[in-house]
Amino acid sequence: MHSLSSSPPSPFSTPQGICSCGVQKRKKKSGGKKKVSKAEQLRLQKEEEERRRKEEEEARLQAQKEEAARLEKERIEQEQMEKLKAKDQERREAELAELHSLEQKFLSAQQWKTDYRAHAKWEHYLRCDGSPDPTVLQEINTFMSLWREDQNEDIQLVMEKGEQVLNLIEKLQFILSDTPPNEITEKETVQYQESILELQNLLHQKYNGATEHLLKTANMYEDSDTGNMQAVMKDKNVTFCIWANLKKKVRFKNHVFYDTQHGFDLPKSLAVSSVAVRILHTHYDHVSPLWLQCQSVPQLEVLDSKDLTQHSKDNVEEPEEEEKKAREEPNMPAEEETCSDGRKSAISLKEKSNSVAHINETEEETEKKSEILDITPQVQDPLVQEETNEKEEAITDENIVNLQQFVPVGGVYHIDVLHLPPQVKQLKDWSMVELLDSGLEAYPYPPEEAEDAMHPPIQITLRLSDNVMYFEDPVIARWDPAGQQWRTDGISNITYKTQEKSITFGMAAFYTIALLQDTHLNMPYQAWQLQPTGMDEALLVVTTVFATIQIQIKGNQCMLSSVVVEEKDVLSHITGKWISPIDLRTVLKKAGVNIFPGEYSHKYVSVNKKAPLAEVRAYQQMALIASAFAFAWSKWNLEAGQEQVVFKVSEHLKADSVKDWSLYMFDGQKAQKLKITETSEAFSEELEEDSEFHSTLYHMLKDAASKEAIDKVETASFLFVDGVYQLLLATRVLTYS
Repeated sequence: MHSLSSSPPSPFSTPQGICSCGVQKRKKKSGGKKKVSKAEQLRLQKEEEERRRKEEEEARLQAQKEEAARLEKERIEQEQMEKLKAKDQERREAELAELHSLEQKFLSAQQWKTDYRAHAKWEHYLRCDGSPDPTVLQEINTFMSLWREDQNEDIQLVMEKGEQVLNLIEKLQFILSDTPPNEITEKETVQYQESILELQNLLHQKYNGATEHLLKTANMYEDSDTGNMQAVMKDKNVTFCIWANLKKKVRFKNHVFYDTQHGFDLPKSLAVSSVAVRILHTHYDHVSPLWLQCQSVPQLEVLDSKDLTQHSKDNVEEPEEEEKKAREEPNMPAEEETCSDGRKSAISLKEKSNSVAHINETEEETEKKSEILDITPQVQDPLVQEETNEKEEAITDENIVNLQQFVPVGGVYHIDVLHLPPQVKQLKDWSMVELLDSGLEAYPYPPEEAEDAMHPPIQITLRLSDNVMYFEDPVIARWDPAGQQWRTDGISNITYKTQEKSITFGMAAFYTIALLQDTHLNMPYQAWQLQPTGMDEALLVVTTVFATIQIQIKGNQCMLSSVVVEEKDVLSHITGKWISPIDLRTVLKKAGVNIFPGEYSHKYVSVNKKAPLAEVRAYQQMALIASAFAFAWSKWNLEAGQEQVVFKVSEHLKADSVKDWSLYMFDGQKAQKLKITETSEAFSEELEEDSEFHSTLYHMLKDAASKEAIDKVETASFLFVDGVYQLLLATRVLTYS
């Protein structure tokens, strides 16, 4: 038997680990990385947990340290704040007493106005110039009776007399707007409103009479080219255009009045009829409701610092309880606005209500006037303007113009088609004319018997006045005598040419027309600035999206310096004239530049409506120190909430000096200088370093003011102070910017 044994390797055999191709094989990795033992894993895990615990402990200790530092900082700040509040409270009584002394200027201004009104009344009595005192019922009634009986219906004489009537109306409107409620009785208010309406109606009746008188002699004014009559008469108050269709030829159905560029295109049925067309453009508005015509600047009671002083005494010990009580109290009526401290404030931003009394006319007279030119007397139910916190009556008909949102601008256009009366005939030296009992009659169009038939519209072209700014395409509305409202239906095919300042449209019938503009298109303001320019002189600049308005203030008078639109000065006819703040408000609104918010404006403008306590006291105290300090808009006013106002302030003693603006916040009872600037990233109420609280804006600024500035404040005229206050109150720059 042979035993088995390993034979020696052949020289041709392949060595172990070498492939046949001669390349050595790599050994297969058995497990990648070296396997960590369980003990090693536990050790590493323990080290990781220890490291984590150590980091957490360090973080906890750091957080405790930071929290302790924060609490200490807050404690120090709180102590400092309490000291500042205590210091403010200690001197509050003295500061309010000093402010009360300055506020006597408002009372002096009120007394001066009262005396001035009495003096003006006495001066009128002494003049004996034949003009009536519109506040004396007997005199104004006598004036109207005499003119009503006057048979002279020459159009030029009516226009001259009309200017006197307009002056009487303006005097009554001014009295209603300017007289404090405690100086005018309800009976007097109703009397003045009735007189205004009767004067307006009488004036329009006289224009109707003059129209009839002129049309009776139409054949004496024949145009050589067309054979028809056309005439244009105008003054600063009225533009009177009349055309009579004497030849009744279709090819003369359209006409453009020379000089005015008003024109019309009649349907064929009218072109062959014996009719006349009148375009009576009154540059005033005697059609809209009287409350719109007699809107007044918001009337506010002058705040008495003595009341504030007494209140501060009561509040020294228990301010927190007072605040809690304020939160728990129910809402108070707007006449007694609840302040942030729980008291009933004497402030109310409600505008004076204007009740419009009925004019006593018989039904027969009313119907007769309705038939003549579709004109009815402006008989209005007494209108009491609701407070801002009460519900308005909703306008459900989309064709009815909301006069709180849109306002007529540029006057009213009475566009009428009239029966051509019998013409005057000359017989030797005699002039003979047939007299009709009906007087001036409107020609029915469209015909009443064919209401269902289609009748082409009347095309009208109006050249707009250069004395009025239309910042957007105007809204055309017609007056509805039955509903006593402006409506937009019945108007079609409107074309507005901005460069030519003309508007063309179609009318389904003949209407009284007005061009309306958004009341609030210049709100909110983009910026504003008030700065002194001399002794008892200042300049208010209001910048809106469309215009920059500069108003000078001198004593109790204002002057519109400029209105700049697209870098061009406009409205030169009203600039450079010194007038009262109320008159300035009237002329600017009449010219289409409204920077005077109304009672309901906050519903149509996106604003941060400020609490009356903060807003009104700010205006008062700004006015008191406006002779030495400049004020301006701040973007942070929107961020500050409703309870406080924020604005920029700089001492300003010379007109050309550079302003060093600082930011101040005021809530009506506490003023403070803010640490932030206009370029800061976020709003903060943090106090400026080394500054304090004060009970009044005056004392807040007094801390860093020069002696010269304080002297100017103390010696400022009470009329200047009141003028600035009235203008700030009318523009309400702290809410509407």
